[in-house]
Amino acid sequence: MGAKTETRNGKELFETMAVPRALRMMVVPTIISQIIVLVYNMADTFFVGRTNDPAMVAATSLILPVFNITLCLAGLAGVGGGTLVSRLLGQDRMDEARRVSSFSVALSVAVAAAFALGAGLFMEPLLRALGAGPATFEYARQYATCVIVAGGVPTVLSNVLSNLIRSTGRSREAGFGIALGGALNIALDPLFMFVIFPRGMEVLGVGVATLVSNCTACAYFFIVLARLPRPSVLSLAVWKGLPERESVAAVFAVGIPSAVATLLFDLDYVVIDRLMVGYSDVALAAVGIVLKVERLPLNVGIGICQGMMPLVAYNFAAKNHARMDGVVRLSRSLGLVVAAVSIALYEIFAPQLIRFFIGDVATVALATDFLRIRVLATPLMFLSFFTVYLFQAFGMGGKALFLGVMRWLAFNIPMLFALNALVGMYGIVWSQATADALTVALSLAVYHRFRPRAEQERSAVS
Repeated sequence: MGAKTETRNGKELFETMAVPRALRMMVVPTIISQIIVLVYNMADTFFVGRTNDPAMVAATSLILPVFNITLCLAGLAGVGGGTLVSRLLGQDRMDEARRVSSFSVALSVAVAAAFALGAGLFMEPLLRALGAGPATFEYARQYATCVIVAGGVPTVLSNVLSNLIRSTGRSREAGFGIALGGALNIALDPLFMFVIFPRGMEVLGVGVATLVSNCTACAYFFIVLARLPRPSVLSLAVWKGLPERESVAAVFAVGIPSAVATLLFDLDYVVIDRLMVGYSDVALAAVGIVLKVERLPLNVGIGICQGMMPLVAYNFAAKNHARMDGVVRLSRSLGLVVAAVSIALYEIFAPQLIRFFIGDVATVALATDFLRIRVLATPLMFLSFFTVYLFQAFGMGGKALFLGVMRWLAFNIPMLFALNALVGMYGIVWSQATADALTVALSLAVYHRFRPRAEQERSAVS
C-alpha cells in the first residue's frame, strides 16, 4: 500500500501537475541548496583567512582539487543512478528502480571508501605532489585527514542520496539535506576554530567542522529514507539483488560523463590560475575573486538543471514528449532570464561586489574589469551545461561525454592558451565567452540532431 501511495504522489508531479508548478516544486529547493553550497564552499577559506596566516590559507587551498574529486565520485553514482531511477519510474519498473537505487548507494560507498583509504595511505606523497612545503604540510595533513580520509564517504554518500531522493520527485527533502550540511558548516567553522580548538589549530577546527556537517547531512538523508512508505522505490538492500546488466551499464554511461565534466571544470580553473600567475599577484587575486563571484548565477543555473532532470527523464521514458518539451523550454527560458539579470546587475554593481572580498584599490579596479567581461559568458555557459544535463536525462551518456570533452579540452582550455598568447592577460578573461560561443553552436547542432522526437517514436513503431 505504501509503495502505491508513493507512486501515486510521484505520478501527479511527473504526469499531471501543471508544468510551471511542477518545475517550481523541483527547482526552487535545488536553487536554494545550490546557493547555500556556494556560500559553504567559500566559508572555509573566509574563516581561515581571518587568521591572517598565509600558510593556513594556502594549506586549505591545496586540498581543494582533491576534495573536488570526491564530488566527481558522487556524480558517478548519484547522477548516473538518479537519472536512471527517474526513467525507470517513467516506464513503471518499480522493482528495477529499487535495485538501481541500492546499487548506486553501494557503488558510492565502495568508490569513496577506496579513495579515502588511498588518500590516507599515501598522504605524504600526495601532499608533496600538491605542493605542500614545510610551512603548509602539517596544516594540509590535518585538513585532508578530516575532509578526505574521514569525511570522504559521508560527503559522497550525502550527495548521492540527494540525487536519488530528487529523482523520485522529492526535491524539497533533497535540497534541504544539502542546505543543512552547508548551513551547519558555516555555523560550526568559527565555533571549532576560535572557541573549541586552541590558537594555532584553526585549520584542524575548520576540518572537523566540515566533517561534522557532512556527517549530519548524511544522517538526515538516512532519516528521510527510513521514513519513506514501505516498500519504497529507494532502497539500501543491495543484498536483495543486483540490477540488470543494462541498468548497470546505464548508470556508468551517464555517471562517467558527469564525473569527467566536473573534473574538467576544475582543471579549467587551475589553468586560469596558472596563467594569471605569470602577470602579477594582483591579477591572480583579481581573477580568483571573479571566479568566486561569477558562480552565483552559474549555481542557480545548475539548480535549474538539477531540478529539471527528473521531470525530463521520467517523461522521456514515459514517451510523453509534449510534457517533456514543455519542461525543457520553460527551464531553458528561466535559465536565460537569470543570466540576463545577472549581466545587468554585475555590470552595474561590479565594484561593490569586489569590495566585499578585498579593499585594495588596484585589485578592485582589475577585478571589476574582469567581472564585467566574464559575466557576458553567463548565458552561453548556461546553455552549454544545460544541453549536457538534457542528454544525461535522456540516458545518452555518450553525447553528454562528447559535449563535455569538446567544451573543456577542445574549446575552453586551448582558447585560454591561444588568447593569452595573442592578447595577453585580458585574453584569459575573454576566453570563456569566445570558447562557449563555439560550445553552444556545437551543442545546439548535436541536440537538434539527436534529441528525442515524438514522430521518431511513431515511425519506429510503424
